[in-house]
Amino acid sequence: MKKLIIPMLILLMSFQAFGQRGEKMRERLKAQKVAFITERLDLSADEAQKFWPIYNAHEKEIEMLRLNSREKHHRINITSMTEEEARKALTEMVAFENEEHRLKTDLIHNLSTAISAKKIIQLRKAEWEFKKTVLEEMRKRRDKFRKNKP
Repeated sequence: MKKLIIPMLILLMSFQAFGQRGEKMRERLKAQKVAFITERLDLSADEAQKFWPIYNAHEKEIEMLRLNSREKHHRINITSMTEEEARKALTEMVAFENEEHRLKTDLIHNLSTAISAKKIIQLRKAEWEFKKTVLEEMRKRRDKFRKNKP
């Protein structure tokens, strides 16, 4: 029963979260993700104390990497780009992918000191399930908005 209540609570909270804007929404979403992951991994107090600092540091690094990459992509103008500029952009894209892979590999290595290999695999699944739940909720809200639009 507990395992059904927590996901339902998170889902209901996500309805409220998507009605908000900006930082409040991001903070609520992060809190929901923490609750979702904690429940799915069934972390003990000792595991949680070791796990969350490692995970949060990784999330900050990934966020900064993606922000940097997004900024670079927004500055790209394909129509006026020379072949040399395109090659440089491709090199940067590959560097981004390599850095993202390195960060994920480091996360797995660092987490192996805090939780079991099985829980690390469960983490990847929980992250995917959380993302899927959020995207489904966004689609529902978008569809509801479109239906109510004159």
